[in-house]
Amino acid sequence: MIWSNEISRRTFFKAATGLAGGAVLGSFGLALHEPHELQVEHVEIHLSRLPPALDGFRVAQLSDIHFGEYMGADYLRKIVAAANAQKPDLVLLTGDYVTAPSYSHRREHNQYALQIWPCVEVLTNLQARCGRLAILGNHDCHTNPAIISEALREKGNAVLRNQAIPIEANGARVWFAGLADVLSQYPDPEAAFRPVPPGECIVTAVHEPDYADELRKYPVDFVVSGHSHGGQVRLPGVGAVYLPRGARKYPMGYYRLGDLQLYTNRGVGMIGLPVRFLCPPELTVFTLRSSTQHGT
Repeated sequence: MIWSNEISRRTFFKAATGLAGGAVLGSFGLALHEPHELQVEHVEIHLSRLPPALDGFRVAQLSDIHFGEYMGADYLRKIVAAANAQKPDLVLLTGDYVTAPSYSHRREHNQYALQIWPCVEVLTNLQARCGRLAILGNHDCHTNPAIISEALREKGNAVLRNQAIPIEANGARVWFAGLADVLSQYPDPEAAFRPVPPGECIVTAVHEPDYADELRKYPVDFVVSGHSHGGQVRLPGVGAVYLPRGARKYPMGYYRLGDLQLYTNRGVGMIGLPVRFLCPPELTVFTLRSSTQHGT
């Protein structure tokens, strides 16, 4: 009987070890496959100051592309095709088109910034009747922000740095503002919002979502961010294994901060390792709703 129990124990531990190993291998396989499982997130945002004529206005957001080692032109073309299939009225690009390795010398940063050119060649195919707006992220600013901005503008993207511009459609308008990167430049909300007449709706793009706490001081309706990658690797019951500075309070998804609404996009690219786990890449499509139109 003792011998039989010992055999049973050995059989049990061998089976348990095999199951655990299989789970680890399965998880590793998922982590390698998930980076190519783009999710299109549809989010309705109700805004009290949005003109009723703009009810249903659609904004597609792409963030954190990190073109280069882990993001090639072929996959980015698929992402662009997915965005075009949503038929957005406006495309909003929220930074980190390239990657600045932390170990590189400053004189090498230009070569990483030059990855923006093949990236924008693909992004040029994004289609929206009201155009494309862009801000820079911390990686863009740590390489060469002048190169990044030049490439984006040359290919038809309006680059906003502490600026707001009106977007007009259906005889009405909403203001879109873009702020300088929080970690490497100087965001200036007062300068950005100065041209906006009192009472008009403002949607603001800033790369780092935690800056939304500062923006609660201003007449901003909705903030759109990226930067976090959602953590890129998330564990059940734990959440993100790592989050960058500037995205630890509001790492992913929708948040309501009093009168201010915030959304943090998980991004489509990767840094560090070419893996995602329980955190797939994201294309976000916002449908802006007029609270006046819907009585909310």
